[in-house]
Amino acid sequence: MAISEAEAVVMDVLWREAPRTAEEILAEVGPTQRWQEGTVKSLLNRLLRKKAVHAERDGRRYLYTPLLTREQYVQQESKGLLDRLFGGRVAPLVAHFSEQRKLSKKDIAELRKLLKELDDEQC
Repeated sequence: MAISEAEAVVMDVLWREAPRTAEEILAEVGPTQRWQEGTVKSLLNRLLRKKAVHAERDGRRYLYTPLLTREQYVQQESKGLLDRLFGGRVAPLVAHFSEQRKLSKKDIAELRKLLKELDDEQC
């Protein structure tokens, strides 16, 4: 399921707290995104068609709940990024960031720790 960047903004609101109404979502993201009510409702309808969210009628409004978890989304997006840009391999991704000087000392320490843990698991 492909989620656009705009749809991900709506999903992020729902992942933080659900269920939410379209009006509540608009109140949270409208000012920063410069979106109107119609934009939020269009995005919610797209997410409904993709079965990323569920809508339940509550009087004259709908309450939206995510069906796609944040973890599923992150896994899908990270796999897509790796496949598209790095042939599905992690090492070239890390090499790219190191060449661009985008890894802090803390990042490097965390990578070392992760590699040690992975190495220990395989022994």
